[in-house]
Amino acid sequence: MPQAIVVLGAGVIGLTSALLLSRDPENVVTVLAKHMPGDYDIEYTSPWAGANVLPMSLEPNNQWERRTWLELKRLTEEVPNAGIHFQKTRVYRRDKDQPTTPGSNFYDALFARDPWFKNMFDNYRELAASEVPAGHDSGCEFTSLCMNTAIFLPYLVGECLRNGVVFKRGVVEHVADAAAFSHAKAGGGAPIVINATGLGSLKLGGVEDAAVKPARGQVVVVRNVAPYMVATSGSDDGEKEMTYIMGRAAGGGTILGGTYDKGNWNANPDPNIATRIMKRAVDIHPELTDGKGVEGLDVIRHGVGLRPYREGGVRIEREAVRGRDGRGSVEVVHNYGHAGWGYQGSFGCAERVVELVNEIKAGPPRAKL
Repeated sequence: MPQAIVVLGAGVIGLTSALLLSRDPENVVTVLAKHMPGDYDIEYTSPWAGANVLPMSLEPNNQWERRTWLELKRLTEEVPNAGIHFQKTRVYRRDKDQPTTPGSNFYDALFARDPWFKNMFDNYRELAASEVPAGHDSGCEFTSLCMNTAIFLPYLVGECLRNGVVFKRGVVEHVADAAAFSHAKAGGGAPIVINATGLGSLKLGGVEDAAVKPARGQVVVVRNVAPYMVATSGSDDGEKEMTYIMGRAAGGGTILGGTYDKGNWNANPDPNIATRIMKRAVDIHPELTDGKGVEGLDVIRHGVGLRPYREGGVRIEREAVRGRDGRGSVEVVHNYGHAGWGYQGSFGCAERVVELVNEIKAGPPRAKL
C-alpha cells in the first residue's frame, strides 16, 4: 500500500531524508518548507554552511558521520555534478584547548590526540613539529572533502524530483498540520511527518523543544584559493572564536571562519569579528594571499548562519503527536539538532529515518498464537 510521507524542512537534513525515503517505490514523499534551495535567509541554515567533513562526534556516537562519509566519498568520486571535491586538510591543536572532561568541548573529537577517524580518512598522519605553526602544539593531516552548497542542495532536489518527490512552499504552526500537505491520493495510509525543521523545532507546535538554540557562526567568503583546509582548536580572541578555512568546490569561493556562539540570534555580521577572522586566516594560512596579508583578500561577502544546536545532541526518534484539536495523532519522525555537523551526518541520519518509517509502516508486532 502506498505510504504518504511529508518531510517538513528543506535543508540538507530534510532533503537527504526525502531522497532516501523516495527510493522506496511505496513511499509517496512531499517536501513542505518555508525556505528552499536558492533562498538566503537567517532562518535557513544550510546555504550558509561551509559544508565539509571534519568529524566532531565522540567514538561511541560516530555512526552518523561514518555512514555519511562513505556516501559523500562515493559522490565525490562518481558524481561530479554534486559539487563536491577532495581537499587536503590540516588540523592544528593547542594543549590549552584540550577539554578535561570527555565531551565537554563540542569540537574535542576533531582535536583529539589519537582520533577515532584516523582509520576513516585516506593519508592520515600526525604532523612533524616543523609543520605545526607557531602558537600550536601538534596537528594532523588527511584527505577530506568540501561541498559547494549552492550546487549540492539543488543536486539533492533534482535527485528527489527524479524519484517523484513533490515540493511545496508552506508554513505550519503545528507539526501535525504538515500531514495535510501530502500530495498522495486518498486511499494510502495516514501521512507520516518527518520533522527536519532544525531551529524551527524550538517553537514548532507539538515539538517546542527547549533544548534547541542557535550556535551563531560568522564567516567571510573570499575569492582567494586555499591550497588546503584548516581547522584550529581555538584562538586567543576568545572561547567563541576559532579558525577554519575551506575551499568550496566548483568556484564556490573559500570560507574563512569563524565563531561558535551558542544562544546568539544576531543575524548581522560584526565587522570587528570579521577583521579578526581574516587576520587569523592569513596568519595560519599565508598562502591564501601569497604573503600579502589581509589586504590581499578578495572578499565576496560576509555571512552569518545559525547552527541548529541541541543540548543533549541530535534527536532522531519516532513519536505519536496529537493534533491541535486534541483528537487523533500523527506519526512523526524527528531528525533535528545537528548543530554544525548536518552535512557530514546527513546520510547516516537519513538512513535511521528510513528505518523508523519502516517500523511505523510495519505496525505493532502481531501476537504469537
